[in-house]
Amino acid sequence: MTKNSRSDAYAASGVDITAGYEAVRLMKEHVGRTQTDGVLSDVGGFGGLFKPDIAGMSEPVLVSGTDGVGTKLKLAFLSDKHDTVGIDCVAMCVNDIICVGARPMFFLDYIACGKNVPERIADIVKGVAEGCVQSGAALIGGETAEMPGFYPEDEYDLAGFAVGVADRPKLLDKESVKEGDCIVAMPSSGVHSNGFSLVRRVFGIGAEPEEAKAGADIYAPQEALGGKSILETLLTPTKIYVKPVLALLEQVPVKAIAHITGGGFYENIPRSLPDGLSAKIKRDDVRVLPIFDYIAQAGSISEHDMFNTFNMGVGMICIVSAEDAPRTLQILREADEDAYMLGEVVKSDEGVILW
Repeated sequence: MTKNSRSDAYAASGVDITAGYEAVRLMKEHVGRTQTDGVLSDVGGFGGLFKPDIAGMSEPVLVSGTDGVGTKLKLAFLSDKHDTVGIDCVAMCVNDIICVGARPMFFLDYIACGKNVPERIADIVKGVAEGCVQSGAALIGGETAEMPGFYPEDEYDLAGFAVGVADRPKLLDKESVKEGDCIVAMPSSGVHSNGFSLVRRVFGIGAEPEEAKAGADIYAPQEALGGKSILETLLTPTKIYVKPVLALLEQVPVKAIAHITGGGFYENIPRSLPDGLSAKIKRDDVRVLPIFDYIAQAGSISEHDMFNTFNMGVGMICIVSAEDAPRTLQILREADEDAYMLGEVVKSDEGVILW
Protein backbone atom coordinates (compact mmCIF):
# COMPACT_ATOMS: atom_id res chain seq x y z
CA MET A 1 0.00 0.00 0.00
CA THR A 2 1.22 3.51 -0.80
CA LYS A 3 2.12 5.48 2.35
CA ASN A 4 -0.62 7.82 3.61
CA SER A 5 -2.76 7.10 0.54
CA ARG A 6 -6.29 6.90 1.83
CA SER A 7 -9.23 9.22 1.32
CA ASP A 8 -12.13 8.90 3.75
CA ALA A 9 -14.21 11.25 1.61
CA TYR A 10 -13.62 9.16 -1.52
CA ALA A 11 -14.41 5.97 0.42
CA ALA A 12 -17.68 7.52 1.59
CA SER A 13 -18.63 8.02 -2.06
CA GLY A 14 -18.10 4.31 -2.69
CA VAL A 15 -14.51 4.19 -3.98
CA ASP A 16 -11.96 2.43 -1.78
CA ILE A 17 -8.51 3.14 -3.21
CA THR A 18 -6.89 0.82 -0.68
CA ALA A 19 -8.87 -2.06 -2.22
CA GLY A 20 -7.15 -1.19 -5.48
CA TYR A 21 -3.73 -1.58 -3.87
CA GLU A 22 -4.75 -4.96 -2.47
CA ALA A 23 -6.02 -6.09 -5.87
CA VAL A 24 -2.68 -5.19 -7.44
CA ARG A 25 -0.84 -7.12 -4.75
CA LEU A 26 -2.98 -10.21 -5.31
CA MET A 27 -2.71 -10.13 -9.10
CA LYS A 28 1.07 -9.78 -9.27
CA GLU A 29 1.70 -13.52 -9.03
CA HIS A 30 -0.58 -14.10 -12.02
CA VAL A 31 0.98 -11.31 -14.06
CA GLY A 32 4.40 -12.76 -13.33
CA ARG A 33 3.51 -15.94 -15.22
CA THR A 34 3.20 -13.98 -18.46
CA GLN A 35 6.53 -12.19 -18.46
CA THR A 36 8.68 -12.56 -21.56
CA ASP A 37 12.12 -11.26 -22.52
CA GLY A 38 10.65 -8.08 -24.00
CA VAL A 39 9.05 -6.81 -20.78
CA LEU A 40 10.89 -3.77 -19.37
CA SER A 41 8.46 -2.64 -16.67
CA ASP A 42 6.61 -3.89 -13.61
CA VAL A 43 2.91 -3.68 -12.77
CA GLY A 44 1.93 -0.38 -11.18
CA GLY A 45 3.74 2.12 -13.38
CA PHE A 46 2.14 4.74 -15.60
CA GLY A 47 2.93 2.80 -18.77
CA GLY A 48 3.86 -0.72 -19.79
CA LEU A 49 7.24 -0.94 -21.48
CA PHE A 50 8.05 -3.60 -24.05
CA LYS A 51 11.03 -4.10 -26.36
CA PRO A 52 9.89 -6.07 -29.43
CA ASP A 53 12.03 -8.77 -30.97
CA ILE A 54 12.18 -7.90 -34.66
CA ALA A 55 15.26 -9.95 -35.53
CA GLY A 56 15.05 -11.32 -39.05
CA MET A 57 12.23 -9.00 -40.11
CA SER A 58 12.83 -6.78 -43.13
CA GLU A 59 9.86 -4.47 -42.50
CA PRO A 60 8.28 -4.92 -39.04
CA VAL A 61 4.61 -3.97 -38.78
CA LEU A 62 2.65 -3.58 -35.55
CA VAL A 63 -0.76 -5.25 -35.55
CA SER A 64 -3.34 -4.47 -32.86
CA GLY A 65 -6.72 -5.81 -31.82
CA THR A 66 -9.22 -4.90 -29.12
CA ASP A 67 -12.33 -6.57 -27.77
CA GLY A 68 -14.26 -7.48 -24.65
CA VAL A 69 -16.15 -10.46 -23.28
CA GLY A 70 -19.63 -9.06 -23.88
CA THR A 71 -22.73 -10.27 -22.13
CA LYS A 72 -21.15 -13.66 -21.43
CA LEU A 73 -20.11 -11.88 -18.24
CA LYS A 74 -23.70 -12.24 -17.03
CA LEU A 75 -23.06 -15.99 -16.76
CA ALA A 76 -19.93 -15.36 -14.70
CA PHE A 77 -21.98 -13.20 -12.32
CA LEU A 78 -24.68 -15.87 -12.10
CA SER A 79 -22.24 -18.69 -11.36
CA ASP A 80 -19.86 -16.53 -9.29
CA LYS A 81 -16.99 -17.86 -11.38
CA HIS A 82 -14.58 -15.18 -12.52
CA ASP A 83 -11.29 -16.93 -13.33
CA THR A 84 -12.01 -17.88 -16.96
CA VAL A 85 -13.58 -14.80 -18.57
CA GLY A 86 -10.12 -13.26 -18.77
CA ILE A 87 -9.16 -16.06 -21.15
CA ASP A 88 -12.10 -15.04 -23.33
CA CYS A 89 -10.94 -11.44 -23.32
CA VAL A 90 -7.42 -12.30 -24.46
CA ALA A 91 -8.65 -14.85 -26.99
CA MET A 92 -10.97 -12.42 -28.73
CA CYS A 93 -8.03 -10.08 -29.33
CA VAL A 94 -5.13 -12.43 -30.15
CA ASN A 95 -7.24 -14.69 -32.37
CA ASP A 96 -8.00 -11.65 -34.50
CA ILE A 97 -4.45 -10.44 -34.96
CA ILE A 98 -3.10 -13.85 -35.97
CA CYS A 99 -5.55 -13.75 -38.88
CA VAL A 100 -3.10 -11.42 -40.64
CA GLY A 101 -0.09 -13.48 -39.60
CA ALA A 102 1.04 -11.45 -36.57
CA ARG A 103 2.66 -12.84 -33.43
CA PRO A 104 1.14 -11.36 -30.24
CA MET A 105 3.67 -9.55 -28.06
CA PHE A 106 1.76 -7.95 -25.20
CA PHE A 107 -1.68 -7.38 -23.76
CA LEU A 108 -3.39 -4.82 -21.50
CA ASP A 109 -6.75 -5.16 -19.80
CA TYR A 110 -9.42 -2.80 -18.47
CA ILE A 111 -11.80 -3.78 -15.67
CA ALA A 112 -14.63 -1.46 -14.65
CA CYS A 113 -16.63 -2.52 -11.59
CA GLY A 114 -19.28 -1.32 -9.19
CA LYS A 115 -17.21 -2.35 -6.20
CA ASN A 116 -13.56 -3.35 -6.09
CA VAL A 117 -13.43 -6.72 -4.37
CA PRO A 118 -9.69 -7.51 -4.51
CA GLU A 119 -10.11 -11.29 -4.58
CA ARG A 120 -12.58 -11.07 -7.47
CA ILE A 121 -10.35 -8.69 -9.43
CA ALA A 122 -7.42 -11.05 -8.86
CA ASP A 123 -9.51 -13.94 -10.18
CA ILE A 124 -10.36 -11.98 -13.32
CA VAL A 125 -6.68 -11.15 -13.88
CA LYS A 126 -5.78 -14.79 -13.24
CA GLY A 127 -7.83 -15.66 -16.32
CA VAL A 128 -6.28 -12.84 -18.34
CA ALA A 129 -2.83 -14.12 -17.38
CA GLU A 130 -3.74 -17.65 -18.42
CA GLY A 131 -4.89 -16.36 -21.79
CA CYS A 132 -1.61 -14.51 -22.18
CA VAL A 133 0.39 -17.63 -21.33
CA GLN A 134 -1.59 -19.63 -23.90
CA SER A 135 -0.88 -17.03 -26.58
CA GLY A 136 2.72 -16.20 -25.65
CA ALA A 137 1.85 -12.57 -24.90
CA ALA A 138 3.04 -10.62 -21.86
CA LEU A 139 0.52 -8.87 -19.62
CA ILE A 140 2.31 -5.54 -19.18
CA GLY A 141 -0.41 -3.37 -17.68
CA GLY A 142 -4.05 -2.62 -17.18
CA GLU A 143 -6.58 -0.54 -15.31
CA THR A 144 -9.19 -1.25 -12.67
CA ALA A 145 -11.84 1.44 -12.34
CA GLU A 146 -14.23 1.38 -9.40
CA MET A 147 -17.44 3.09 -10.56
CA PRO A 148 -20.16 3.00 -7.88
CA GLY A 149 -23.59 4.00 -9.12
CA PHE A 150 -22.60 3.17 -12.67
CA TYR A 151 -22.26 -0.59 -12.29
CA PRO A 152 -24.06 -2.75 -9.71
CA GLU A 153 -21.74 -3.79 -6.87
CA ASP A 154 -21.52 -7.40 -8.02
CA GLU A 155 -20.99 -6.66 -11.71
CA TYR A 156 -18.11 -5.52 -13.92
CA ASP A 157 -17.05 -5.12 -17.51
CA LEU A 158 -13.86 -6.50 -18.98
CA ALA A 159 -12.06 -5.45 -22.16
CA GLY A 160 -8.52 -5.38 -23.43
CA PHE A 161 -6.23 -5.06 -26.37
CA ALA A 162 -3.28 -6.93 -27.84
CA VAL A 163 -0.36 -5.76 -29.92
CA GLY A 164 1.56 -8.09 -32.19
CA VAL A 165 4.25 -7.85 -34.83
CA ALA A 166 4.62 -9.23 -38.33
CA ASP A 167 7.04 -8.87 -41.22
CA ARG A 168 5.20 -6.92 -43.90
CA PRO A 169 6.23 -9.21 -46.79
CA LYS A 170 4.73 -12.13 -44.85
CA LEU A 171 1.35 -10.55 -44.05
CA LEU A 172 -1.50 -12.71 -45.30
CA ASP A 173 -3.22 -11.41 -48.41
CA LYS A 174 -6.69 -12.74 -49.22
CA GLU A 175 -6.19 -11.69 -52.85
CA SER A 176 -3.97 -14.76 -53.21
CA VAL A 177 -6.98 -17.06 -52.64
CA LYS A 178 -8.02 -18.91 -55.82
CA GLU A 179 -10.82 -21.16 -56.99
CA GLY A 180 -10.14 -24.72 -55.87
CA ASP A 181 -8.31 -23.77 -52.66
CA CYS A 182 -9.19 -25.78 -49.57
CA ILE A 183 -10.83 -24.56 -46.37
CA VAL A 184 -9.51 -26.19 -43.20
CA ALA A 185 -11.48 -25.99 -39.95
CA MET A 186 -10.12 -25.68 -36.43
CA PRO A 187 -12.78 -26.71 -33.88
CA SER A 188 -14.09 -24.31 -31.27
CA SER A 189 -14.31 -25.10 -27.57
CA GLY A 190 -17.96 -24.02 -27.49
CA VAL A 191 -19.92 -20.83 -27.97
CA HIS A 192 -16.76 -18.80 -27.28
CA SER A 193 -17.73 -15.14 -26.59
CA ASN A 194 -20.30 -14.28 -29.22
CA GLY A 195 -24.06 -14.43 -29.47
CA PHE A 196 -24.70 -14.35 -25.74
CA SER A 197 -27.49 -11.80 -25.96
CA LEU A 198 -29.41 -14.44 -27.91
CA VAL A 199 -28.20 -17.27 -25.66
CA ARG A 200 -29.37 -15.42 -22.56
CA ARG A 201 -32.75 -14.72 -24.12
CA VAL A 202 -33.17 -18.37 -25.05
CA PHE A 203 -32.36 -19.63 -21.57
CA GLY A 204 -33.73 -16.70 -19.60
CA ILE A 205 -30.34 -15.72 -18.16
CA GLY A 206 -30.44 -12.14 -16.92
CA ALA A 207 -33.66 -11.54 -18.86
CA GLU A 208 -37.15 -10.77 -17.72
CA PRO A 209 -39.19 -14.00 -17.49
CA GLU A 210 -41.52 -12.96 -20.29
CA GLU A 211 -38.52 -12.45 -22.59
CA ALA A 212 -37.18 -15.97 -22.12
CA LYS A 213 -38.07 -18.28 -24.98
CA ALA A 214 -37.50 -21.48 -22.97
CA GLY A 215 -37.33 -22.43 -19.33
CA ALA A 216 -34.53 -25.02 -19.70
CA ASP A 217 -32.78 -26.17 -16.54
CA ILE A 218 -29.33 -24.67 -17.07
CA TYR A 219 -27.96 -26.16 -13.86
CA ALA A 220 -28.73 -29.85 -14.43
CA PRO A 221 -25.96 -32.15 -15.75
CA GLN A 222 -26.57 -33.15 -19.38
CA GLU A 223 -25.32 -36.43 -20.80
CA ALA A 224 -24.92 -34.90 -24.27
CA LEU A 225 -22.66 -32.24 -22.75
CA GLY A 226 -20.34 -34.75 -21.13
CA GLY A 227 -22.08 -34.53 -17.78
CA LYS A 228 -21.73 -30.76 -17.58
CA SER A 229 -24.65 -28.39 -17.18
CA ILE A 230 -25.71 -25.91 -19.84
CA LEU A 231 -24.35 -23.09 -17.67
CA GLU A 232 -20.94 -24.76 -17.25
CA THR A 233 -20.74 -25.50 -20.95
CA LEU A 234 -21.63 -21.93 -21.92
CA LEU A 235 -18.87 -20.64 -19.64
CA THR A 236 -16.21 -22.74 -21.38
CA PRO A 237 -13.51 -20.21 -22.32
CA THR A 238 -12.74 -19.28 -25.91
CA LYS A 239 -10.03 -21.40 -27.49
CA ILE A 240 -6.80 -19.59 -28.31
CA TYR A 241 -5.33 -20.59 -31.68
CA VAL A 242 -2.12 -18.58 -31.66
CA LYS A 243 0.51 -21.28 -31.15
CA PRO A 244 -0.82 -23.86 -33.65
CA VAL A 245 -1.41 -21.16 -36.27
CA LEU A 246 2.09 -19.72 -35.83
CA ALA A 247 3.51 -23.23 -36.22
CA LEU A 248 1.50 -23.61 -39.42
CA LEU A 249 2.60 -20.24 -40.81
CA GLU A 250 6.25 -21.25 -40.42
CA GLN A 251 5.82 -24.29 -42.65
CA VAL A 252 2.94 -23.69 -45.08
CA PRO A 253 2.10 -20.71 -47.34
CA VAL A 254 -1.30 -20.02 -45.79
CA LYS A 255 -3.39 -17.74 -47.99
CA ALA A 256 -6.02 -16.47 -45.55
CA ILE A 257 -7.41 -17.04 -42.06
CA ALA A 258 -10.79 -16.16 -40.56
CA HIS A 259 -11.72 -16.03 -36.87
CA ILE A 260 -15.35 -17.18 -36.60
CA THR A 261 -16.88 -14.72 -34.16
CA GLY A 262 -20.18 -12.82 -34.05
CA GLY A 263 -21.99 -13.19 -37.35
CA GLY A 264 -20.91 -16.80 -37.68
CA PHE A 265 -20.03 -18.38 -41.01
CA TYR A 266 -21.95 -15.93 -43.17
CA GLU A 267 -20.22 -12.82 -41.87
CA ASN A 268 -16.69 -13.98 -41.08
CA ILE A 269 -15.65 -16.45 -43.76
CA PRO A 270 -16.23 -13.96 -46.63
CA ARG A 271 -13.80 -11.58 -44.91
CA SER A 272 -11.02 -13.98 -45.91
CA LEU A 273 -12.10 -14.16 -49.56
CA PRO A 274 -11.59 -11.78 -52.52
CA ASP A 275 -14.55 -10.55 -54.53
CA GLY A 276 -16.06 -13.14 -56.84
CA LEU A 277 -15.18 -16.15 -54.70
CA SER A 278 -17.21 -17.99 -52.07
CA ALA A 279 -16.80 -20.80 -49.56
CA LYS A 280 -18.70 -23.96 -50.48
CA ILE A 281 -19.35 -26.02 -47.36
CA LYS A 282 -21.37 -29.19 -46.98
CA ARG A 283 -23.59 -28.85 -43.91
CA ASP A 284 -23.02 -32.45 -42.83
CA ASP A 285 -19.24 -31.88 -42.81
CA VAL A 286 -19.52 -29.24 -40.06
CA ARG A 287 -18.83 -30.85 -36.69
CA VAL A 288 -21.53 -29.02 -34.77
CA LEU A 289 -21.10 -29.16 -30.99
CA PRO A 290 -24.05 -30.40 -28.88
CA ILE A 291 -24.49 -27.06 -27.09
CA PHE A 292 -25.64 -25.50 -30.37
CA ASP A 293 -28.34 -28.14 -30.71
CA TYR A 294 -29.59 -27.16 -27.25
CA ILE A 295 -29.66 -23.50 -28.21
CA ALA A 296 -31.42 -24.10 -31.54
CA GLN A 297 -34.05 -26.38 -30.03
CA ALA A 298 -34.73 -24.31 -26.91
CA GLY A 299 -35.03 -21.09 -28.90
CA SER A 300 -36.65 -22.50 -32.05
CA ILE A 301 -33.88 -20.83 -34.05
CA SER A 302 -33.55 -21.49 -37.77
CA GLU A 303 -30.43 -23.16 -39.09
CA HIS A 304 -29.56 -20.07 -41.11
CA ASP A 305 -29.75 -17.85 -38.04
CA MET A 306 -27.63 -20.31 -36.05
CA PHE A 307 -24.90 -20.25 -38.71
CA ASN A 308 -25.25 -16.46 -38.97
CA THR A 309 -24.81 -15.94 -35.21
CA PHE A 310 -22.58 -18.65 -33.75
CA ASN A 311 -19.36 -20.44 -34.69
CA MET A 312 -21.28 -23.76 -34.66
CA GLY A 313 -18.17 -25.68 -33.59
CA VAL A 314 -15.65 -24.02 -35.93
CA GLY A 315 -13.59 -21.36 -34.19
CA MET A 316 -11.17 -20.60 -36.99
CA ILE A 317 -10.59 -21.52 -40.63
CA CYS A 318 -7.56 -21.25 -42.85
CA ILE A 319 -7.40 -21.35 -46.61
CA VAL A 320 -4.56 -23.14 -48.39
CA SER A 321 -3.93 -24.55 -51.84
CA ALA A 322 -5.16 -28.09 -52.48
CA GLU A 323 -1.60 -29.42 -52.57
CA ASP A 324 -0.83 -27.89 -49.16
CA ALA A 325 -4.00 -29.20 -47.47
CA PRO A 326 -2.61 -32.59 -46.30
CA ARG A 327 0.47 -30.94 -44.79
CA THR A 328 -1.73 -28.30 -43.14
CA LEU A 329 -3.84 -30.95 -41.44
CA GLN A 330 -0.72 -32.79 -40.29
CA ILE A 331 0.91 -29.71 -38.76
CA LEU A 332 -2.23 -28.60 -36.95
CA ARG A 333 -2.88 -32.08 -35.60
CA GLU A 334 0.70 -32.29 -34.36
CA ALA A 335 -0.08 -29.05 -32.49
CA ASP A 336 -3.09 -30.75 -30.83
CA GLU A 337 -5.66 -29.16 -33.12
CA ASP A 338 -8.24 -31.65 -34.39
CA ALA A 339 -8.31 -29.91 -37.76
CA TYR A 340 -10.38 -31.23 -40.65
CA MET A 341 -11.38 -30.38 -44.21
CA LEU A 342 -14.40 -28.09 -44.20
CA GLY A 343 -14.94 -27.06 -47.81
CA GLU A 344 -13.53 -25.43 -50.90
CA VAL A 345 -13.33 -22.07 -52.63
CA VAL A 346 -15.57 -21.66 -55.68
CA LYS A 347 -16.50 -18.91 -58.11
CA SER A 348 -19.58 -17.19 -56.72
CA ASP A 349 -20.75 -13.91 -55.19
CA GLU A 350 -22.76 -15.56 -52.39
CA GLY A 351 -19.96 -15.45 -49.81
CA VAL A 352 -20.90 -18.76 -48.18
CA ILE A 353 -22.73 -21.63 -49.85
CA LEU A 354 -23.94 -24.02 -47.18
CA TRP A 355 -25.52 -27.05 -48.81
